[in-house]
Amino acid sequence: MARIVKSGLIQLSLAKTEGEGTIAEIMEAMVQKHIPYIEEAGRQGVQILCFQEIFNTPYFCPGQDSAWYASAESVPGPTTERMQVYAKKYDMVIVVPVYEKDQAGVLYNTAAVIDADGTYLGKYRKNHIPQTGGFWEKFFFKPGNLGYPVFQTKYAKVGVYICYDRHFPDGARCLGLNGAEIVYNPSATTVGQSQNLWKLEQPAHAVANGYFMGCINRVGIEKPWNLGRFYGTSYFVNPLGEIIACASEDKDELLVAEFDLDLIEQIRSKWQFYRDRRPETYGEITAP
Repeated sequence: MARIVKSGLIQLSLAKTEGEGTIAEIMEAMVQKHIPYIEEAGRQGVQILCFQEIFNTPYFCPGQDSAWYASAESVPGPTTERMQVYAKKYDMVIVVPVYEKDQAGVLYNTAAVIDADGTYLGKYRKNHIPQTGGFWEKFFFKPGNLGYPVFQTKYAKVGVYICYDRHFPDGARCLGLNGAEIVYNPSATTVGQSQNLWKLEQPAHAVANGYFMGCINRVGIEKPWNLGRFYGTSYFVNPLGEIIACASEDKDELLVAEFDLDLIEQIRSKWQFYRDRRPETYGEITAP
């Protein structure tokens, strides 16, 4: 029997931004903006849903204002608990990217994974943290320390890679080696060189590792930072590197696609990515 999965990605512009409310009000407005899209995903029978990077805040990293530390929260915590209710209501796995506070002064860019019965399964912490070109993330986030976990959900084995991570093939391979069937990459990325790479790197990861990917990017221009236009273009790509569904560059949108996980077996049986790899030869040519 075919293993058909229906998945959804939500790309949204800001509901409120700095100067239009307190940080708590801005965060709540963004959660409220997501809720109709979550409910629409539930009505459409989406089985795995993923939001964009730090989904309930602006992408505040073009600035270096420590006030935004206040938007960090525990994981699991208030936002994940709210999303657990929707996961259980719609029998839907939800990937929830938020700003995590582990303890005072220890903050991460994190994605929680909630199973279809509402169970919190665990989290991934973004490993590769940029500090360049307006993406001053080292001011806000510590590098992840949880490795590259894969979560056995009701519908598939799910991994997460966050935004800048996608520039590094090593972690993408680790997710495949750890058994991922679908890897989600929630992002916040703007026009320029990034836009060209957006449709190159992740299909390459999908092909090289024989899994599906769901790639999410927000939309719009976020004031007062004006980093550039977040160009959306969220998409799903299969293990052949084919983009099977793609969202617009500028619209708030729920993108939904169905795909057959049995394609992974077919592709990996033909191209033996894991049998034929030679890790014993790599140590001499890779730097620690």
